[in-house]
Amino acid sequence: MPAFVDDPDLRILAAKPPAAPFVRWLYTAVGWAVQWDGRAAWTDAAWTEHLARPSVTVLALFRRDTPMGFVELDAASSEPGTEIAYLGMLPTQQGRGLGKHVLSVGVTHAFAVGASRIWLHTDNFDSPHAIANYRARGFVTYRVTTHEERGYPPGEVPAPSTAALALPPLPANAFALASRAAP
Repeated sequence: MPAFVDDPDLRILAAKPPAAPFVRWLYTAVGWAVQWDGRAAWTDAAWTEHLARPSVTVLALFRRDTPMGFVELDAASSEPGTEIAYLGMLPTQQGRGLGKHVLSVGVTHAFAVGASRIWLHTDNFDSPHAIANYRARGFVTYRVTTHEERGYPPGEVPAPSTAALALPPLPANAFALASRAAP
C-alpha cells in the first residue's frame, strides 16, 4: 500500500505538457545505469510529440530545487489500464526510500484521474530495490518473459527477464483512503 516520505523539502511537480528537454534529461540521468535505451535515439520533436499526448503524465520529484526522480504514467498504453511507463530515482538518490514516495504519488494520481488498473514492467537490469518496492505497494506479478540477449556468445550474458506487475483488483477507493492517512 502507499508509503509517503514525510519531508517538507520534497515536492512533486507535474506539467502539462512536460518540457521535453527536462524529461529527456531525467530519462537519461535515471536510466543510463539500468540500460534504458528505448528512447535514446528520439529527436526533440519525438519527445515533444510523445509528451504532448493527453494520456501521458510526468510527475517529477524535487528536494528543494534539485530533481531527484520521476514517474511517467500512460493512460493509453499497450494493455488495459494506466501503465507506469518509467519510474526511477537519480543513482545518487537510490536506496533512500524516495522511490516508494514517487510510486505512491503516481499510483494515487492515476486512480484520482480514473484508472481502473495500474500496471508496469520491469527487468533484471532494474534497481535491486524496485521489485521489493512494487510488491510492498501491492503489485503482483502476472507475467514473466525471458528474452535472448543478442550480440553476445551463448552463455556469456544471461538472458534478461521481463516481469509485468499490476495492482490486483481493489475497491475503488482503497488506495485513496490509504493515501489520505499519509502526510
